Amino acid sequence: MQRQTIAALTACLGGLAYTTSKVLLAMRAELGIHGFPAPASSYAAWQPEQIALAQLGNAAVGLVTAICALLLLWDGAARVRAFRWPLIVVSWLGIAMMAAGVVGFSLRAFGVVPALGPPAVGWSTYSALAVGAVWVVSWAIATVGFTRGRRLTTAG
Repeated sequence: MQRQTIAALTACLGGLAYTTSKVLLAMRAELGIHGFPAPASSYAAWQPEQIALAQLGNAAVGLVTAICALLLLWDGAARVRAFRWPLIVVSWLGIAMMAAGVVGFSLRAFGVVPALGPPAVGWSTYSALAVGAVWVVSWAIATVGFTRGRRLTTAG
């Protein structure tokens, strides 16, 4: 398998892992991410249905990221300019947002910025950070490969 294919499939799995975690949190009516729960007091005024709906919205975003990662493997997406460039832009925006999240949660996990919340401990904290980092790097590799691959083919 090519590096871009492995990267895109890994990024897709990252999106699906995020989606799954958000659905599980929605079922429990909790905010946060696995390994980094939000204090219950921070959303005490919310109704459980509102919390679940917010988490299901986040799950939908995760599903969209998984689909975007898969689209980076589709040759048809690369050939249609009106589809190709929006996919590249959406991918880089998603990568930037996920990278910011990984950095922010890393700062919290290691107690570098106490204002972000108490450092979280346990295997779920570090596994969430690892999944996020692999997701970001994989999606970036897939996006670069998608962009360069079409440029080289059409220029040649």
